[in-house]
Amino acid sequence: HELKTPISSIGLASEALSDPAFGEESRKHYLGLIREENKRLGVLVENVLRASLSENGAMRLYVQSLNLHDLVKNVVKNMAVKFHKQGVKVDLDLMASNPNIVADRIHLTNILFNLIDNAVKYSGKEPHIVIRTAQTPDGVSLEVEDNGVGIAKEHLGKVFERLYRVPTGNVHDVKGFGLGLSYVRNVVERHGGSVHIASQVNEGTTLKLLLPFKSQPDKTHNT
Repeated sequence: HELKTPISSIGLASEALSDPAFGEESRKHYLGLIREENKRLGVLVENVLRASLSENGAMRLYVQSLNLHDLVKNVVKNMAVKFHKQGVKVDLDLMASNPNIVADRIHLTNILFNLIDNAVKYSGKEPHIVIRTAQTPDGVSLEVEDNGVGIAKEHLGKVFERLYRVPTGNVHDVKGFGLGLSYVRNVVERHGGSVHIASQVNEGTTLKLLLPFKSQPDKTHNT
């Protein structure tokens, strides 16, 4: 799943570049998106090769100071082609008064792509995604809410298991490896945070991340 998202973004951006209606500024934007996603794909391939280590808690964090709101906006911007093509409405409700945290930029970007991409895949006929932030005593909360098919109660306790996929029937038979939410939880917990899920069948799902202001680094990047 993590590998397919940047590949999809690169493919959609390439299609957009072939449209003669796009101006020079749009072309520069999509060329930049392709370069950025190609770089992220390289990091993901390396992470996959070390997946067994990650499962044993050996995932390495390269933390730096970053603004969570800027990160969210950048991810949404880079997924704009996908949203347009699939008719997705995205609302940002970024209300955290202090969105500055110390975290691993690559891993956090990956899980944002992951959560938003899942929300798109499992949304209804008129996809609507809301991304929220709020201040917490120890950091920032981030929510990704969709209006999709939802998840039955009997499956909620299993969605974070590696390789587990929620059965959704033929209408939403979305291909994937079932690694997404397992990876999300692994990354967030390595940062000292937590992940929570709430869902109603035929109404939608909300994933909530609680991220601390500072994570314990394996290595620190200067900014």
